[in-house]
Amino acid sequence: MEKVLIIGLVWPEPNSTAAGGRMLQLIHFFLERGHHITFACTAAKSEFSVHLDDLGIDGVSIKLNHNGFDTFIKALNPDIVVLDRFITEEQFGWRVAEQLPNAIRILDTEDLHSLRYTRQECLDSGIPFSINSWLQNDKTKREIASIYRCDCSLIISSHELYLLQEVVKIDQDQLLHLPFLLDPINENQIRSWTPFCDRNDFIFLGNGKHLPNIDAIIWLKRDIWPIIREFLPEAKIHIYGAYLPDHTMEMHQPQIGFHVLGWAADVKEVMGRARVNLAPLRFGAGLKGKLVDAMLFGTPSVTTYIGAEAMHDGLPWGGFIEEDPQQFAKAAFLLYTDRELWKKAQKNGTTIINQCFNKKEYCDKLGDRIKHIEANLESHRSKNIIGAILHHQSMASTKYLSRWIELKNR
Repeated sequence: MEKVLIIGLVWPEPNSTAAGGRMLQLIHFFLERGHHITFACTAAKSEFSVHLDDLGIDGVSIKLNHNGFDTFIKALNPDIVVLDRFITEEQFGWRVAEQLPNAIRILDTEDLHSLRYTRQECLDSGIPFSINSWLQNDKTKREIASIYRCDCSLIISSHELYLLQEVVKIDQDQLLHLPFLLDPINENQIRSWTPFCDRNDFIFLGNGKHLPNIDAIIWLKRDIWPIIREFLPEAKIHIYGAYLPDHTMEMHQPQIGFHVLGWAADVKEVMGRARVNLAPLRFGAGLKGKLVDAMLFGTPSVTTYIGAEAMHDGLPWGGFIEEDPQQFAKAAFLLYTDRELWKKAQKNGTTIINQCFNKKEYCDKLGDRIKHIEANLESHRSKNIIGAILHHQSMASTKYLSRWIELKNR
């Protein structure tokens, strides 16, 4: 039985974050292949953290900048180490490489944090986003360095895969496109969905720790919702999300149909009874869990180009994609009131889930890639000269910063 160590930035929260859902999908991938999993994390657990012991997974708390991790990982001796996001790779990747040079190192990027960060900077500065602005960002350089230092990096978005392969020119053997891993929607599920006539209201779903969500709520309240209310004076929207900050909760105004409700214990229940999902995202990266949830539960969406990016592989969108507040509101009105248009959008969403997120197809690809690397580890690494350079002691700034902090803490 192979042993897998996952080093998480946070403990998985599948019921409150898309990243938590993604991590749980990876966990199930390894479990279904009979691997023994240990999940290690420096963060404190929250009320939303999944109970890993229920899945037969060992959960271990670890410390930053502490040589106790070296002892821990040598004793565990995993065959595969999954590093959750580039920040975790910076903190622990060099220790893994030193203590267990033959362990396969896999980076799960979740999304390209540098892309999301650069888009936010451009929006805040009132300047158009450009590929060059992304390339020049320090976070981009750090994130790309982490990708090179690993044996394989999982890229959730086909657009981000394009940037890394065609713009940065990272070899395809270092990258694997791995979107959300979902079972196809079947006819029984479709028949169980609440029909158009029995659904009411709009919905927005988003974790409050994720800045694109907070910006989207503000833009929705300020610029889009007033127009929707002109079209539909009795319209209501329900805003759900864990960790919504106080200033967002204070936007709750039932008198204008704007209901800020906080965490939803059952996403299927709240999404499945809403008629239209609104996701006015002005920056971000990766894939959008809120839009996947909407399609999984038969709820058409209105979103932006950022929201729909890499989500549908050119297939007709399950709703509308709009950038202008007036057009966004008009699209929301049309979906809300036109039953046939709504049903067509719902069908499009089903097609997207079944064709773009097929769990078996992508799990087979991941399994094959791991087997190939295991069988050819030396030659695989020999082709990655930039990774070797970045592992060289003269380039290991994160390593020596950690060593300095460790000594200082003593």
